[in-house]
Amino acid sequence: MTPAHSVPSPADAPPALPEAEPGSLHALVLEQLDEDQAQDIVSVPLEGKSSIADHMVIASGRSTRQVASIAQKLAETIKQAGHGPVRLEGLPAADWVLVDAGDVVVHLFRPEVRSFYNLERMWAFGDAPPVAGTA
Repeated sequence: MTPAHSVPSPADAPPALPEAEPGSLHALVLEQLDEDQAQDIVSVPLEGKSSIADHMVIASGRSTRQVASIAQKLAETIKQAGHGPVRLEGLPAADWVLVDAGDVVVHLFRPEVRSFYNLERMWAFGDAPPVAGTA
């Protein structure tokens, strides 16, 4: 009998990023959030639901310091990539930071704040499962 090999199961694999058109602002945002180790990244398509943006991306940071760092780095990356200026709201407290990049709006939360507001469910009009810790 051969010894069992430790093969990661699909449950052990990191969750896949939401799909985005390669080279788009949406893809850039998702890649940067993943690189900065944002957690539970969700993308809600807003086309046809709202005129504020085409995509709303929601993610969590483990602490206010990480949320602030992710937001600042994301804003700088978007600007350097030539997608124009980015507005940041909520940075001083960093419990919930809004990154407005025009066609993509990003909400970065501490986990407790994210589960309280549960934006995924509100914008998906009931289609999204509850965020972990809210049920």
